[in-house]
Amino acid sequence: MKIAVIGGGSWGTAIARLLHKKGHEVNFFVRNDEDRKSINEKGINEKYLPGVELAGLKAQSDILSCVDSCEMIVMAVPTQKFREVAQSIKDKADGKVIVNLSKGLELKTLDRVSEISAEIMPNSQFVSLSGPSHAEEVGKEIPTAIVAASTSNNASKLVQETFATDTFRVYTNSDLIGVEIGGALKNIIALAAGMSDGLGYGDNTTAALATRGIYEMSKLGMKLGANPQTFNGLSGIGDLIVTCTSKHSRNRRAGILIGQGLSSEEASEKVGQVVEGIKTTKSAHDLALKYGVNMPITEKLYEVLYNNKDPREAVVELMTRGYKQEIEEIFFE
Repeated sequence: MKIAVIGGGSWGTAIARLLHKKGHEVNFFVRNDEDRKSINEKGINEKYLPGVELAGLKAQSDILSCVDSCEMIVMAVPTQKFREVAQSIKDKADGKVIVNLSKGLELKTLDRVSEISAEIMPNSQFVSLSGPSHAEEVGKEIPTAIVAASTSNNASKLVQETFATDTFRVYTNSDLIGVEIGGALKNIIALAAGMSDGLGYGDNTTAALATRGIYEMSKLGMKLGANPQTFNGLSGIGDLIVTCTSKHSRNRRAGILIGQGLSSEEASEKVGQVVEGIKTTKSAHDLALKYGVNMPITEKLYEVLYNNKDPREAVVELMTRGYKQEIEEIFFE
C-alpha cells in the first residue's frame, strides 16, 4: 500500500520504519527541519529514536503531497494537535482509512480522537492503534502485541493485515470507546505511579495504584458505553502495566520528577517529549465531573498538577478515604 505517516516523533518514526520495512510505500511527513535532515542524511532520528537505523526511509516536508495519493493516513501527532492537523489535510482524506497513534482526550471539548476525526473527516474510516508498545522497542523489533480498534470491521482488519509482522502482532477490537479510554487514562495512572516512585514509595504502592486505576478506567469507560472486558485486554491492563513500570514511559518519568519536587512544566521540559498524561488528567477530571463518575486517583492527581496540592498529602488522602467494597464498587454501585 501507499501510506502517509504524519509526525516524526518516536512513535511515528517507529511505525514508519515498520511499514517501510514491510514493503509499503511510505510518505513520511516530518515537520522539523533538523529531524528531517537527521533522517535523510544519517538514516536515524537522533532526537526521538536514537540508535534505530531507518533502513532507507526518507522524510518529506510537504504534508499535502504526502497524503494526496496515499490509501491510508497514519496520524502520529499529539492529541492536542490532532484537530489542527486534520483540518489541514481534510480535503485529501476523503474515503481513506485514518489510523491514529496518539492517546488522550482533547482539552477544550473532552472529545476522544475518533470524535474529532468524525467531525472533520466524516467520510473516512477511523482506526485507533493502541496497546503496550513503546516506540524504542518496536523500532528494535522486540516482540509486541497491539490492538486495532474501529467501528468498521473491514477497516480494523485492513490495518491488522497492513501492520502485522513476525514481531508486531495486531489484534482487532470493535470497542473503539473502550480502547480509546484505556489508552488515554492509563497515562494518568502512570503519572501517579511515577509520582509515587519519586516520593520514595515502593512496589506495594505502585501495584495498588495500577489495580485501582483499572477500576477508574473501567468506570468511566462503561459510563461512556465501553465494554468492561476491553479494560482486561492489551489496551487496558496491558498498556497500563507497561506505562506504569517501563523505563521508556514518558508519563512515568514525568511523574517521578513531579514526586521529587518539580512542577509539571519543569518535568515535561526535562523529559523532552509530549507527556500526554498531564493534559489528559484535566480532561478526564472534567469528564468525570460531567458524567458523575467517582475517580479518586484522577481527582488527587488533578489537584497536584493544577491546584498545587502536595503529592504526599494527596497520597494520605487517597489512603484514608472512606472504606469501600472492592468489586461491588464498580459493578454494583
